[in-house]
Amino acid sequence: MNDAYLEQDGVDGYSTVEESGPDLTTMVKAVVGAVRRNWALIAGTIAGVVVLGIAATLLVAPRYRAQVRVLIEDQADQIIEGTDLQKVNNVQDTDRFLQTQVGIIQSRSLAQSVVESGKLDRDAAFFDAMGQDMPDADSLSELGGKKTLEQARKDAAIEALMDNVSVDLPPDSRIVSISVSSHSPTYSAKLAQLYGERYIDRNLDQKYNSSSYARRFLADQLDEARDKVTQSERDLNQYARAAGLIRVTSQGESGNEESVLSVTNTTLVQLTDATSKATAERIAAEDRWRTLANVAPLSVPEVNSNPAIATLLSEKAKTEAALAEEQSRHLDDFVTVKSKKAEVAEYDQRIGAIADSLKKTAYLEYQAALQQEKSLTARVGALRGDALKEQDRGVQYAVLKRVADTNRTLYDTLLSRYNQLNAAAGASSNNLTLVDRAEVPTKPYSPRLFLNILISLVLGIIVAAAVVLLREVFDDTIRSPDDVERKLGMPLLGLIPLEKDGDVQNAFTDRRSKVSEAFRSLVTNLRYSTASGLPQVLMVTSSRESEGKSTTARAVATDIALLGKRVLLIDADLRRPTLHRRMADQKATGLTDVLTGQKSFADAVHPTDVETLSYMSGLPVPPDPALILAGDGLTGFVEQARAQFDIVVVDCPPLLGLSDAALLANHADGVLFVIDASEFHRGAVKSALRRLALIKANVLGVVLNRFDPRVGGEDYSYYTNDYYSYGNKRD
Repeated sequence: MNDAYLEQDGVDGYSTVEESGPDLTTMVKAVVGAVRRNWALIAGTIAGVVVLGIAATLLVAPRYRAQVRVLIEDQADQIIEGTDLQKVNNVQDTDRFLQTQVGIIQSRSLAQSVVESGKLDRDAAFFDAMGQDMPDADSLSELGGKKTLEQARKDAAIEALMDNVSVDLPPDSRIVSISVSSHSPTYSAKLAQLYGERYIDRNLDQKYNSSSYARRFLADQLDEARDKVTQSERDLNQYARAAGLIRVTSQGESGNEESVLSVTNTTLVQLTDATSKATAERIAAEDRWRTLANVAPLSVPEVNSNPAIATLLSEKAKTEAALAEEQSRHLDDFVTVKSKKAEVAEYDQRIGAIADSLKKTAYLEYQAALQQEKSLTARVGALRGDALKEQDRGVQYAVLKRVADTNRTLYDTLLSRYNQLNAAAGASSNNLTLVDRAEVPTKPYSPRLFLNILISLVLGIIVAAAVVLLREVFDDTIRSPDDVERKLGMPLLGLIPLEKDGDVQNAFTDRRSKVSEAFRSLVTNLRYSTASGLPQVLMVTSSRESEGKSTTARAVATDIALLGKRVLLIDADLRRPTLHRRMADQKATGLTDVLTGQKSFADAVHPTDVETLSYMSGLPVPPDPALILAGDGLTGFVEQARAQFDIVVVDCPPLLGLSDAALLANHADGVLFVIDASEFHRGAVKSALRRLALIKANVLGVVLNRFDPRVGGEDYSYYTNDYYSYGNKRD
């Protein structure tokens, strides 16, 4: 058995190669094989796509791109110190703020502002630069008259501008690039510059408009607050007048004017303080009087500290000293002694008079303090009642006063804010800065020939890969031994190589040629195709004509005959018989005469150069071959052939479109199916095999004829030169 058959996986137990899943090497080999088989299609597809890409590039009008660069800050400088009119973003919100600005740049409203400021909707050159037709009355009628011509042109200009504007904001950057492309370099620069300027102006206008709205809003609020303050003050005054409350205005600690309720409360507070002081003074005077009333005059500190008393005491001491001296020298009745005693008594009287005067003064002070305390206490009692009544009236007054104070505070706040907005209204600072102005581009950015060729090349490769993939998926061509098992599920019995010069006859007659070796390997495999060896009646057919079935039948019959078997080769293709031409017997009696009873079986059998090989031609050609093969004569004919020959090889017509092969297959022990590996079958092989399966024919296997190892893949490269030529070369 030849190696080709041994290498078929899962064929009747003959497999010697362990089945395994596809790996990377197998996939690569499959891809290489597909490329080799379809190299012309791949090259043509790639070339066609590249040519189309070049043609499209040359036909496309050049486009020019200009750009401006704008710096976006999330906080503008404050022109007026202390104002908080400009919103300050946190660091976390910076990215969101920048993306919002990008959205504003891409907005329709900004594009409309650019169109209106540049009057682009009235500029025919603008539409030419954008590659669009300027709407006219005819195009307006297509819209159904829903828009005016002016509106249609404006909408068209806005759409054209938006389609050709691109915004680029690099990561970690605050500089945004605004690009505008058109067919005109001048217009590209003009539109880009206009876009940047309108974006910056729009930002300032937005700030001014927002401030104007705030001023109008605050003015309305101020008018309302002023009315409320006036009314609340009026209500407060009317109630105070009706309640008899006197409002006294005083300066508070904070420097603001504060309103104190009434004089009654103030007087009550003052009298209460005075009463407290009078009580304290009365207690002090009473304590002083009680202390002086029951104490000896000279024991009173105030008496001793009195300068007059001190002088009198000093004089008295001197007089007592003189009295003592006189008494030491005279008796008590002495004049000088009496005189000194009289002086001492006078001093005592004077001192007592002064001491009594001091006590009386203390008593009088006590009485005065007591009277003052009683008077103040009575006055406080009277004012307390008045104050309590005023407090009752002051509850409503306090409510009205709080309302008035609240309205006044709101009014002051709104007035301050309004003055601040008025001061800052004309001093807005823009947080957008034009970094680079738009310059007129010197060369187009599109189309780029080299890039388009490269893209076309890649696209061509992709398209070619897709075409090859689809072709491989839907292609049922049998090109390699693997295809027989994978696509047909049939064992491969023979692998006949392709002759480069196409002279199969000469290769067949050369017993050492690759073709001859391949057919001998086929016969060897046929010997093991059934349990009993070679089938006695072997039918050779194919799906369609010119696939090499006749050559295969003749080669198999010859090789079996060379093994010593008595072999009969029958040309059963009654429509286009060829065996008689190969045997150089153009008038040989054949199968048609035997089946119709015109000739006997022996008369139709002819010898060949091989002693054990005989043949029977398909002559003469009948008008209705199917009718003859369907007759009863075919069964008897096959029985005669079985009886007289060891092996009968039947060369049958193609299966598709004809019923001849199906009729013959019912009488065969085995069918050998020939496939041309160099042709595209489009399902013909599978259809033919299905037809054989319907009649339950015993298909032994497949012969892959005209096999080209270069198309089959790397796994079959060893078939190219030396596989069937072992021993032909001499060292």
